[in-house]
Amino acid sequence: MFHVGGARSALYNWAVARQQQGRFVLRIEDTDEARNRPEWVDGILNALSAIHINADDPTFEGPYFQSHNTESQRDAALRLFGEGKAYYCDCTREELVARTGSQHLGYDGFCRERGLEYREGRALRFRTPDEGATAVEDVVRGRTEFPNEAIEDFVIARGSGSPVFVLANAVDDIRDGITHVIRGEEHLSNTPKQQLLWEAFGERPPVWAHLPVIVNEKRQKLSKRRDKVALEDYLAEGYLPDALVNYLMLLGWGPGDDVEIRPYEELEKLFRLEDVNKSSAFFDVKKLSAFNGEYIRALPLEEFVRVGRRWLEAPYATWTAEAFDEGVWRAVAELAQTRIAVLSEITRYVDFLFLDAPEEDEASWTKAMKPGAAEILASTRARWAESEWTAAALKGGLEEAAAEHGLKLGKAQAPVRVAVTGRTVGLPLFESVEVLGRERTLARIDAASAKLQAG
Repeated sequence: MFHVGGARSALYNWAVARQQQGRFVLRIEDTDEARNRPEWVDGILNALSAIHINADDPTFEGPYFQSHNTESQRDAALRLFGEGKAYYCDCTREELVARTGSQHLGYDGFCRERGLEYREGRALRFRTPDEGATAVEDVVRGRTEFPNEAIEDFVIARGSGSPVFVLANAVDDIRDGITHVIRGEEHLSNTPKQQLLWEAFGERPPVWAHLPVIVNEKRQKLSKRRDKVALEDYLAEGYLPDALVNYLMLLGWGPGDDVEIRPYEELEKLFRLEDVNKSSAFFDVKKLSAFNGEYIRALPLEEFVRVGRRWLEAPYATWTAEAFDEGVWRAVAELAQTRIAVLSEITRYVDFLFLDAPEEDEASWTKAMKPGAAEILASTRARWAESEWTAAALKGGLEEAAAEHGLKLGKAQAPVRVAVTGRTVGLPLFESVEVLGRERTLARIDAASAKLQAG
């Protein structure tokens, strides 16, 4: 699944590429066969398309596959060996631990001057400079120096001869003409190794930009084992792509004014990589929902009717397909549009209109059906039985019933709402009752009254 952090990184890359009339390069790093399947590539492309990073756009290039460039990566490794910038090593983990007395210390350089040639089982290690430091100039984080003595002679090709990620990445970046590497800060620790490789190949390193980590409400890094992190999950729940794009763009960056809700076209023009914040970015689902609600309310009504229709069908609907009435949905769609924050909420807001009886919600029943509820139901029923069936007339009838029992309208309508819709919160009561119809409404009030009488 496509992590929201990856989506944020993709959007920042997309903005920079488009601002500079450049290329957004999608490369699938598929050298680990256990973590590589064709359908997952399709998932990445579909997720990118959902946030308007479209493979049909001329800015988009790829996807390229790292595994297709293995020969060039092997050649690059041999070049480093031939130039004395890498050497073969036959040390085992057990031998290293025996020499250093620890499982946690890095490689000790034992094979540096042994002059080993390639043989099956011997890894190829990069010869890290002994002195000085590797300075990484990062657009977001500034200058970071990594003492070379703290960077072990790292493996660039396995004993089988296959290149490891750090080498393959550098070789592919150079091949693809990568000028900017914009990614999450967890990759910063890899950067000095990659930069050393770029320099060893005689190339100028790219512009580095490491984005702040995204955290949950406990300030813990978002984890797929603990948090909802997949972009697809949010789309499936009914978050609009434009709202997700807007929110993700603001995770770690802002345009410097108080305007948060704005179309991507504006965000793209305003985005500045150098203004990205170093501090971790809080993924606030409540704020995302608020963003989404704004985008839902901004939809033309016909568009809302269309996108909302999905949530009124299987597997979301709790009613039969025959019970659904398109005219009823259209009659209440505008009411729902002003109240929901996520499209999936539509189902529970309108289910009472298509069910034979409202779904029972014990908490709502207990909250609303307090002493005096039976009397309110009876008074309301008597008035509604003779009332003109319009929202205004129905409201007037309930106001009269409330006054008869010395209650305000808000208190009086709670038991009526639960009797008719099953819940204490929902669409405007009187407009809903008008759509539900006289016969079904009165039958539900009778059923609730009988339940109260039965105790």
